Amino acid sequence: MGDAGPTSSGTVQAFQPRTVWIALAMLLVTIVALRLLGQPFWCECGSLVPWSWDIDSQHCSQHLIDAYFFTHVLHGLVFYVLLVVVVRWPRTVSSRFLAVLFLECFWEVLENSPPIIERYRTVTISLGYFGDSIANSIVDILACCFGAWIACRAKVWQSVTVFVATELLLLATIRDCLTLNVVMLPFPIDAILEWQKGG
Repeated sequence: MGDAGPTSSGTVQAFQPRTVWIALAMLLVTIVALRLLGQPFWCECGSLVPWSWDIDSQHCSQHLIDAYFFTHVLHGLVFYVLLVVVVRWPRTVSSRFLAVLFLECFWEVLENSPPIIERYRTVTISLGYFGDSIANSIVDILACCFGAWIACRAKVWQSVTVFVATELLLLATIRDCLTLNVVMLPFPIDAILEWQKGG
């Protein structure tokens, strides 16, 4: 990805103790914030199954992995590419990863705030959404970091290809994707919502 590609110094720097400690501190603050918002650590059903693929189930966003895991991988792709190609800051790989991590942690807290949860329940297909469990949020954050890692090592066109392919796969399997999430949350479109419901 031009200057988005890895360098030997950047790769080593990304795993320096200072970077790791800052990342862990961000995760800890996010966990505390989510708990203060009332989110459970795990699905209240008590099942230890680590995944739930049914987006209409009460288990969605409550176990480790669900279909929306892949949209968080795309978060990482998009954030990293934007930082490199559009913002052109920060300049180091480690700083970019921390910036991506900050953005995703911020989104996880915002997404689980009462106004955003209610917005999801009111205008999107996620009518039964009650927020994420803390375990699910942490895995979503790690998924975002994985997406940033892909973008770090790929060229721009390769990242775009991964993005488009993932979006199409999600549309075909769950009738939802990151793009529709971005559109439907602020500007709900009835025709899209009806299609998502199977109408």
